[in-house]
Amino acid sequence: MKSFNGRVAAITGAASGMGRALALALAREGCHLALADKNSQGLEHTLALIRASTLSPVTVTTQVLDVSDRQAMHDWAARCVAEHGEVNLVFNNAGVALSSTVEGVDYADLEWIVGINFWGVVHGTKAFLPYLKASGAGHIINTSSVFGLFAQPGMSGYNATKFAVRGFTEALRQELDLQRCGVSATCVHPGGIRTDICRSSRIDANMTGFLIHSEQQARADFEKLFITDADQAAKVILQGVRKNKRRVLIGRDAYFLDLLARCLPAAYQALVVFASKRMAPKPRTPVFETNDEPRL
Repeated sequence: MKSFNGRVAAITGAASGMGRALALALAREGCHLALADKNSQGLEHTLALIRASTLSPVTVTTQVLDVSDRQAMHDWAARCVAEHGEVNLVFNNAGVALSSTVEGVDYADLEWIVGINFWGVVHGTKAFLPYLKASGAGHIINTSSVFGLFAQPGMSGYNATKFAVRGFTEALRQELDLQRCGVSATCVHPGGIRTDICRSSRIDANMTGFLIHSEQQARADFEKLFITDADQAAKVILQGVRKNKRRVLIGRDAYFLDLLARCLPAAYQALVVFASKRMAPKPRTPVFETNDEPRL
C-alpha cells in the first residue's frame, strides 16, 4: 500500500498521542477515518484538529469504545464498513501501562491491562480481518512496545501484553504471507513516545521503596524517557506500512534496547538488575540519639 489517498483507516486510541497523530497524518493524505477511544472529549478534540488542518475533504466517524469489549469491537467494525463502504487499514493502537511487582500485583489490574493491551489487539484484528480481505488491499498495524522485545522489573503485566502482541502479530503476518490475500501486518515497537500513557497508567503501592521513591516522582521520571514526539512516531509508522515492514522500531532508545537484547539475549537481564539497584531508593541509615553528658 504505497498511497493512503482514498483509503479508509480505523484507529483505536485516537483521542491522544500516536492515535491522534496517525489520524492527522492520514487525513492530510486524503485517507478517510473511523476513530475510536474511551475518551469522548479527546475524540472530539481530534476531530476538531482534523477539520482545522485538512484541506481535502475526508469522511471522519467517531466511536466511544472500550477495546476490551469483544462484541463492541465487532459491532464497530461492521459499523465502519456500513458507514465508509470498506476498511483498508486497522491501527490497533490503544494501550495502558501498569507498574507492580509480580508478587504484589492485583489480579484485577492484570485483567485490566491484558484486556486492553492484548485482547484489544486480538479483537481489532479478528473483527476487521474479513473486511480487509474483502477490500482486496489491507494492512493491520498492531502496537507492541520496545518492552515487547526487552523486559524490565516492575512491569511484568505490561511486558507480558507487549510480548504477546509481538508473537500474535508475527504469527499473523506469516499466515497472511502464505495466504496471499492482499492483506499484510506490521508490529510496531515504540520507545519513549510523548503520549498520555503515563497519566493513564497505574502504579501499585508496592513499587514505592522497591524501585521508586514515590508515585509522583516515578511519573515525572517516566515522562523524561519520552524522547520522541507522536508526530514523528506516526511518520515512521506510515513509512513502515508503505514499505510493508514486518517490524517498525521508533526512537533511538528502541534501537538501542533492541540491539542490547539481540547481543545479550539472556545476559541483558543482569545489566538491568545492576542498573535498577543503582537507581532504586536507598534504605535510610537509622539515626540514634546520643547523650553527650559525662557519666558519673
